[in-house]
Amino acid sequence: MAGEYYELRIYRIYDFEKQKIADQYMEQALLPALKRQGVNHVGAFHSLKDENDHSIYLLIAWPDLETFASCNEKLGADTTYQEAAKPHTDRPLKDGVFDRIETRLMKAFTGMTSIEVPEGSSAGGERMFELRLYESHTEEFARRKVAMFNNGEIQLMKDVELGPVFFGETLAGPQMPNLIYMLSARNDDQHKKHWKAFLDSPRWKEMKDLPQYKNTVSKIQNWFLKPAPYSSI
Repeated sequence: MAGEYYELRIYRIYDFEKQKIADQYMEQALLPALKRQGVNHVGAFHSLKDENDHSIYLLIAWPDLETFASCNEKLGADTTYQEAAKPHTDRPLKDGVFDRIETRLMKAFTGMTSIEVPEGSSAGGERMFELRLYESHTEEFARRKVAMFNNGEIQLMKDVELGPVFFGETLAGPQMPNLIYMLSARNDDQHKKHWKAFLDSPRWKEMKDLPQYKNTVSKIQNWFLKPAPYSSI
């Protein structure tokens, strides 16, 4: 079964007022336009724990590479989008909303080929997310870490209710080779409880000691995020 492609797009914003303008752009212009292109799952997130980070983290689930590649051309021809986007796009040279946009393109793992929207998202319930990035020191060890997820680690995360949302192997972006995935919970306390269940699991202890999975991760980064009101995830 063919899997989704994911784009993690980070709008680097250093001002709360500019963040509000960007949020309005996402809610009223970009996300509706993407939906018209057949893109149904777009997560929009703010930092949960860093009050000085006003960036917007956008997770876009592309159904295929053609939809991804044709997006900007379609936005250029979408008059409804163009009109709604003006407060964000039609700005003076020295007064842009964001500093830069960082982006990473990923391919879904075979062990989880599409986004799984957390229970409670559609109802707007309380939820938080952890975005995790695993670097590997060679391409081979990166492949082994993906295999480890596909061959049991994803299922274990589901079983202990860590709430995985997606797993993506990075095809293009910084810090390669790496993979990125996202977990979800109602709140931080629940998330910590689920992590403890994972780390205490006999299945995890057995899996992590298998020779083929040794030294597959050289560095871990993580971000704690909260969904914007208009996020579909």
